Amino acid sequence: MIQESPPNVDPNIGKVESKSSLAVMGLSALGIVFGDIGTSPLYTFKTILNMTGGAPAPYVVIGSLSLILWTLMIITSVKYVGFAMRINNDGEGGILALMSLLAIKKQQRPTIVAIGLFGAALIYGDGAITPAISVLSALEGLNIAAPALKPYVLPAAAAILVGLFAIQPLGTARIGKAFGPIMGVWFLAIALLGAWGIFRHPAVLVALNPVYALRFLFSDGFASFIVLGGVFLCVTGAEALYADMGHFGPRPIQFAWSVLVLPSLVLNYAGQAAIVLDGASSADNIFYQLCPSAILIPFIILATIATIIASQSIITGAFSMTRQAIQLGWLPRLRITQTSAQGYGQIYVGIINWLLMIVTIGLTLFFGKSDNLAAAYGIAVSLTMLMTSVLLFIAMREIWGWSVLASGAVAGIFLCIDTGFFVANLTKIADGGYIPLLLAVLVYATMWIWHSGSIAVGKSLSARVIPVKEFLASLVSRNIPRVPGTAVFLTQTLFDTPPIMVWHVTHNRALHTSLLALTVVSESVPRIDASKRLSLTEIGPNFWRATARYGFMERPDIPALLGQALKKGGRIQLDDIVYYVGHETVLHREDGKGLPRWAEEFFAAMERNAVHVTDFYKLPNDGVVEIGRQIAI
Repeated sequence: MIQESPPNVDPNIGKVESKSSLAVMGLSALGIVFGDIGTSPLYTFKTILNMTGGAPAPYVVIGSLSLILWTLMIITSVKYVGFAMRINNDGEGGILALMSLLAIKKQQRPTIVAIGLFGAALIYGDGAITPAISVLSALEGLNIAAPALKPYVLPAAAAILVGLFAIQPLGTARIGKAFGPIMGVWFLAIALLGAWGIFRHPAVLVALNPVYALRFLFSDGFASFIVLGGVFLCVTGAEALYADMGHFGPRPIQFAWSVLVLPSLVLNYAGQAAIVLDGASSADNIFYQLCPSAILIPFIILATIATIIASQSIITGAFSMTRQAIQLGWLPRLRITQTSAQGYGQIYVGIINWLLMIVTIGLTLFFGKSDNLAAAYGIAVSLTMLMTSVLLFIAMREIWGWSVLASGAVAGIFLCIDTGFFVANLTKIADGGYIPLLLAVLVYATMWIWHSGSIAVGKSLSARVIPVKEFLASLVSRNIPRVPGTAVFLTQTLFDTPPIMVWHVTHNRALHTSLLALTVVSESVPRIDASKRLSLTEIGPNFWRATARYGFMERPDIPALLGQALKKGGRIQLDDIVYYVGHETVLHREDGKGLPRWAEEFFAAMERNAVHVTDFYKLPNDGVVEIGRQIAI
């Protein structure tokens, strides 16, 4: 809607403010969204030329550069910025949000769920490598600036990574405010260095012609094809653009990418290729050879800070993805700490932090050099991108209503490119690529076991329900005394009498005057409108059933919800309230129809170590009664 400007007001003021706000948001996005892809020039071009072997011929340099530039444009600009970011789950992006949009909102689709979950698990796998390769590649500039410090590069990288993970419990709200400006300086710096390299050999700009990319790709058969595994490193952070869309919205990310990030990356990669054509050695780190020796040490410091920011983004993304998986019912309840009141995304998940740290430090020490890590890097993300393309095809058909021909034509291009990158990356399996895949399989298996066990527990409890009328009649016939106050029974059942209420009466032979059966439902949307948060129905005299709905980006607070909703007109007394929660002890089914014993034991271990319902729902510790039950699954 276009509104008339009031008298004596410049009609362009609103536009200026809008552009200013867009620029500010775009600057903030630099530190969160573009850290990974922005530090890829540290190792990408060097890795590609190492894969070609020996002193690269001019056609190899130009062809490799052309492949990088067109990969950035097709995968990042077209696929993610142009298409994927137009498909969102109520503002949220990423493969989990896309999965829930297509599979859970529409109908239960196990294949789509499996694709989305394994794609998310793959992100965990490569997420452990990103901090290691980024920090190592930054510090390896010391090999050029001060060769005597070479033995200290690996210990320094390990120390920086330990420090990075150690400060996570403190939160990054204050530090995060500086992330955007620092990354802005980083992108401007690499752009200027790239421009200086191009000035030395401007003929390198012919790589903008895609013919050189295709000519090189098909020049040496399989040897040229394998190079795609190195080229892919330039877009390993592209998935973050989509996944972090909910933090800033699509426009700031698109703005920052088009105005600063893409031009800076293009200039820097072209500058690296230019100095190689001009005679620079490809044996050393090409990225740092762009930098004048007088400012090399300060630039290494800037690069190290940039890689720390990139690593921080990966860690924060892992925390956010974990919370989504918990809310969607695919991971056990974990302790989530909100580290900032201003930013909902500022959270800390302890067990994820320490597991990531152990794996990242282990990979750093095991591989020792960024060149070795590059051999294992990219395979998991390439498979994630391939899965995203499959989901995008379905979204084009079902969300946008495109025809099979139109959807197949667009998504087919993405699928062909993603498949090429994935197949090329398969050659890395023997060189360490199996590590992120193994990590992904472990994460996926954990998700599957938890979800399957939770469903089995729910079915076991539902088999024991009693109709409300029958239960209330039994209270009268058995002369069960009613005591003053309100009892809130948390239950998974949406109908009939909650099993935990039946257990309570059986063992305590008394019941409160006012009863509330409360079911907390995690929806497949990021957030629920406040007006739709709580539904309340009276199903018997002084017996209410309530359903509390939360999105997968929200943290439930049951006392606050009941206090706000019931004070507006509810007839339930809140001044004397007791919460009843069940604590299930999982047993193995002897009839052989349940989960495999190993899966049941793993689920039981996760159930024992999950955050207690009291903490997860923020229930008052002095107002909760826990009732233990044995459940065979």
